[in-house]
Amino acid sequence: MMDRFTVLDLLSLEPKPPNTLNLRCICGRRGLSREIYSTDTNRPGMALTGFFEKFVGERIQIVGRGEFAYIECMGEKVLAPQLAKLFKYDIPCFIFSYNLEPQEYFKKAAEEAGIPILVTPLASSLLSIRLIRTLDYVFAPTRTIHAVFVEVEGTGVLIQGESGIGKSETALELLDRGHSLIADDAVLLKCLNGNTLWGYCASKVMVHHMEIRGLGIIDAVKLYGLNSIRDRQTVEMVFQLEAWNKNKKYDRLGTSDAAINLLGVDIPLITLPVKPGRNIPIIIEAAVLNHRLKSQGVNMAKDFNKSLNRWMENKNAKNQWFQDTAVKWG
Repeated sequence: MMDRFTVLDLLSLEPKPPNTLNLRCICGRRGLSREIYSTDTNRPGMALTGFFEKFVGERIQIVGRGEFAYIECMGEKVLAPQLAKLFKYDIPCFIFSYNLEPQEYFKKAAEEAGIPILVTPLASSLLSIRLIRTLDYVFAPTRTIHAVFVEVEGTGVLIQGESGIGKSETALELLDRGHSLIADDAVLLKCLNGNTLWGYCASKVMVHHMEIRGLGIIDAVKLYGLNSIRDRQTVEMVFQLEAWNKNKKYDRLGTSDAAINLLGVDIPLITLPVKPGRNIPIIIEAAVLNHRLKSQGVNMAKDFNKSLNRWMENKNAKNQWFQDTAVKWG
């Protein structure tokens, strides 16, 4: 999350479609350094009538056609006391929708209070939705981790492990097999909506580049084409690479439900021991396909376990029948 996000930052942000805001400042530029604290917005209709009970002045105030019609109808003499009280709040800014511009007395009051007035052609409801999405992204919890992030069969895969274990080499093999790179070495994680983890390249310099020991820096786009890269992806699986430990018991049936918590989101975790002869990229591909089957209700490990239990029960039943028959017939 950013340390400080101001109205000027909001104007400069220019969110990409479908979240474009098309904002422009028409007055109160002295207050562009005002800080935005909340991801929520507010409609100041009740405050304009003089009712300030539970008025949330720390939020961005959106003025739509209803509020604008009231301002236009009442006039300066009626609204002067309400505006005087309204502009004492620490309001980050006003945003007028539908390209509506307030009367001169309203602009003058905002100018004196140092509160920016922004205008957008968007409808009020659409503006609220896009603004909340944008602010959710800005204020989302973030974390940078040492890992490689790739997209395998449409699934976002984080590859973690100690330095030199072979994370980048694994990602390089996956790229050669037709998958995509999001970030190498440093991955920026963002938790959106409290339950969805997104991954990005943490470095603007290293974006779409990889560092391979003994080879140096390579450009994934130039080597594998535009289809080999992605700007971002949701994190759906984490693979932990570690040196093979013969004294450690690893999951051999696939029934483990291990997970790692990243920014409050539990992500399935698979630990892969690395040793000569193991093709880690192919194992990751198989694990991703297996994960997709699980998401569709097909769990091969549990199905195998059930089949094994049925076979054992049938075998025990047959053995018991033969024993009982042998005793009966002496």
